[in-house]
Amino acid sequence: MPSAINNTILTLKESATLGVNQKALRMRKEGVDVCHLGFGESPFPVPEIMVKALTQSAGIKNYLPGLGLPELRKESSDFYAREFEIQSSWENTVVGPGSKELIFHLLMLLEGPFIIPAPSWVSYGPQAHILAKDTYTIATERKDSYRLQAEALAQLCGTLGKGQKILILNNPCNPTGAVYPDQELQALAKVCREEEVIVISDEIYSLIDFRKEKFSSIGRYLPESTVVTGGMSKAFSAGGWRLGLAFVPDAMSDMIKPWNALISETFSCVNAPVQYAALEAFSQFEALRPQIQRFTEIHSVAGSYLFKRFMQMDLNCPEPEGAFYLFPDFQNHQEILKKRGITKCHELVDDLLNARQVAMLPGTDFYMKPEDLCVRVASVDYSGEEVLEHFPGLEHCNEAWVEQRMPKLKTACDRIQEWIS
Repeated sequence: MPSAINNTILTLKESATLGVNQKALRMRKEGVDVCHLGFGESPFPVPEIMVKALTQSAGIKNYLPGLGLPELRKESSDFYAREFEIQSSWENTVVGPGSKELIFHLLMLLEGPFIIPAPSWVSYGPQAHILAKDTYTIATERKDSYRLQAEALAQLCGTLGKGQKILILNNPCNPTGAVYPDQELQALAKVCREEEVIVISDEIYSLIDFRKEKFSSIGRYLPESTVVTGGMSKAFSAGGWRLGLAFVPDAMSDMIKPWNALISETFSCVNAPVQYAALEAFSQFEALRPQIQRFTEIHSVAGSYLFKRFMQMDLNCPEPEGAFYLFPDFQNHQEILKKRGITKCHELVDDLLNARQVAMLPGTDFYMKPEDLCVRVASVDYSGEEVLEHFPGLEHCNEAWVEQRMPKLKTACDRIQEWIS
């Protein structure tokens, strides 16, 4: 007999990022020469220190505490305090099966309407939808590199009235590659403090920052009501390991007991070998730092190449400052596209994939309007191992080197250029 399924779940579609990845990989398996700019997964190998620790821990089969291995909680909270000035005691640090699951848990735990800047990562909205949470998006502007501005947040909060609210802030940002400067974080923190806003600061890309200055978390300026999330997926190239971290401020420590209960009734604990391997990554980070820095420099080179090519195509695109994404739009070509019957984001990406075999994601998956003609581009379609082997250092990289070592990025840009000509 047919299954009766929860109507809320029936309205969901597969995560756009995971969906486009499987489609592009399927096309490649069928022999199609796809340029895969749709999925943000680090192409680099997991650092050997972590692989060795995982191998040595493979025989550990016991359940660990639901909140995580105490030694890992201590090492990771100490690391975030040293590196980013995040003040969270180890007792208020939570280990989960990816930061995505931890954010979902936070939305279950915290009362109040949920505020999402547009554009933002694809899963925030669907998670809130599953929980039937009142959700509000705030439009941002290209001139601000799509960073949320304090005035816009204050205006929305004024309409929501008194009481606790929740803001999700992704910094560095997926899909734009933007990084918030200190003065903007300070201004946002002031509004949040005045308007009873708890911030979930998704900082999974915090170690992938191309700027010269040190990365800042909003938790520096709003320490009493910012929960920072991070993990091993991006800078450590271990997305499939599924280990995330959440750092709860001491002022919000009352949520740890109910969170522990929630974990006990859901995922129980993160698998033990991965936790021990993550412990090694944080405890031996200084040995890893040069490798992580090389990864970041290569991400910077790839993003810079795509940005320059997009500018040559007369696309509108903020320059990426971190992560491994760009967020261009085709507004300057809308008349040409309209003649082809393309007036919306999803029509644009469908035609590019079908006609030119370039996979990207439409801006509508990131809460933008269909007519904005914007797309999310991931800059990681190359062999990480090969690029690492031949990487001459940031100062010696040029366009010719990128085109030789990252040929899919060149091919993708050539195809997009031909498509809009």
